[in-house]
Amino acid sequence: MAKDTAVVILNWNGRKMLEQYLPSVIEYSSDVAQVIVADNASTDDSVQYLTEQFPQVQTIILDQNYGFAEGYNKALRQVDARYLMLLNSDVEVTPNWLKPLIDFLDEHDEVAAVQPKLRAVADKEAFEYAGASGGFLDRLGYPFCRGRLFEVVEKDQGQYDTPMEVHWATGACMLVRATDFWAVNGFDERFFAHNEEIDLCWRMRIEGRKIFCLPTTYVYHVGGGTLPKKNPRKTFLNFRNNLTMLYKNLPDEDLSSVMRWRWVLDRVAAMKMLLLEGHWAECKAVFQARHAFRKWRHDFRTPSSSSQQLSQQSPNIHEETTSSSNGKCQGRLSPFSLLWQFYIKGHKHFSDLPM
Repeated sequence: MAKDTAVVILNWNGRKMLEQYLPSVIEYSSDVAQVIVADNASTDDSVQYLTEQFPQVQTIILDQNYGFAEGYNKALRQVDARYLMLLNSDVEVTPNWLKPLIDFLDEHDEVAAVQPKLRAVADKEAFEYAGASGGFLDRLGYPFCRGRLFEVVEKDQGQYDTPMEVHWATGACMLVRATDFWAVNGFDERFFAHNEEIDLCWRMRIEGRKIFCLPTTYVYHVGGGTLPKKNPRKTFLNFRNNLTMLYKNLPDEDLSSVMRWRWVLDRVAAMKMLLLEGHWAECKAVFQARHAFRKWRHDFRTPSSSSQQLSQQSPNIHEETTSSSNGKCQGRLSPFSLLWQFYIKGHKHFSDLPM
């Protein structure tokens, strides 16, 4: 019988990751989902390894490395399933990790996507940097998670085990309805990688859909736990794509204020990288990202692009006024500045924030 759910792993030169983590995916997922590996034109022996060791796994071979965003779009167009589990190749899944997520979407028609709790492979008692227990955006567009604020990652002691509506689900392990994914045209392929899942979730929320974290099920992710964070290319993509995401999705009345603050704060971040951390390449990448954003920003916004967006409070980094919304405005961001909360008020844990 055909399965309604497909676990789709996008691979690029990830033979070692597939060897280490694919067996757990097959063992703990095949009863409820088909397992598919889409290869982004790897130059290692990933495809040969899959063919020889896992002939039961369907493979989709792409003709070049399209990056995360476009690579997934091209692969998912070839997948016939009701639910799509986007899973990084460096994720170790656990017994019965997937069925509760499927059941959750079955039972909640208003939810477009759901993620499990993510712990770190490097420290299995701690949350994982990129996903933790669900993601949020502050009023200036800085992402944070239940269990992770900036570089501070908490130990998982069950403090965030309540299912919760979030702003975004991590692209490392996200179960999304195919209809919702394609209703907003999937990932923005121009992003290549980084912030594309946050942008996707934001656009689905603008359409009135909900994003959830279901932390009663969990997986382990390598991600930021062991991979180098100081990489100029990664810095460039993060800053360029984050600015682009804000430019695309913020309502008109908030855009200028947020962009003025980011003009200042991005420069502060660049100077910190240079003067305090000694990372000239990182500093340079921030300015290159802002230049690239200025060059292409008008490709992302039309006069009507934000007319349907729901307003948030105008950002003010020194105030923590709460929104007058009753919570139904799906496109709204958190009503506070994470920088102010973290650096000025000393709030280092998600539970300290005025959510």
